[in-house]
Amino acid sequence: MERLEQIIASHAGRQGALLPILHDVQAAFGHVSEDAIRAVASALNLSRADVFGVVSFYHDFRQSPEPRAVLKLCRAEACQARGVEALAAQLPDNPHVKIEAVYCLGLCSVGPNAMAEGKVHARLDASKLGALVESLA
Repeated sequence: MERLEQIIASHAGRQGALLPILHDVQAAFGHVSEDAIRAVASALNLSRADVFGVVSFYHDFRQSPEPRAVLKLCRAEACQARGVEALAAQLPDNPHVKIEAVYCLGLCSVGPNAMAEGKVHARLDASKLGALVESLA
């Protein structure tokens, strides 16, 4: 709880602090727990329902830890035009890596793209994507 209190305190007095706090909590703990929802709601003078609504609305927030590594694979139109669907179809199942679809990582001109462990990987082809998945396993 000490780390959670530090995160909340680091945003004290900030306008619109809810999303930055939730992102920091997610980064620190890998998820936003019920205890974190209560603490954030109390600190920001919001209802738990308000905070839970934000956590449950955005796909980046998890309410429980994900035991596997997560690879976010861009499936937006620009990456589709550059062949991401064919790449995704070639990926072997890996029980240690969860592949999540996201819709734009902001590097449309150098797609297909993926994000893993907070780092964006651009210009993916089958061998680069395969190696990336293996590095996460």
